[in-house]
Amino acid sequence: MAPFAMRGAVVRERGFTLDPMARAPSTFRQQDVTRAVKTVTAAGVHIARIEIDKSGKIVIITADPSGRPEQMTEANEWDRV
Repeated sequence: MAPFAMRGAVVRERGFTLDPMARAPSTFRQQDVTRAVKTVTAAGVHIARIEIDKSGKIVIITADPSGRPEQMTEANEWDRV
């Protein structure tokens, strides 16, 4: 028998049967993440990071653009006048 196995083939060697491990089905798609990022960005929210768990849940962590999350900033200083 050949010393290597072709992808998807079952190899029988020295009395053992080696099945290649199947890849688990994907829980999310690239277009799901892209759609979520475009939506958040279109709303004017800055993204700090994106987390995706094993079940496919997409969590977007937002960031304050000024770098000071504890202080609220106004969009325009003339809004108070």
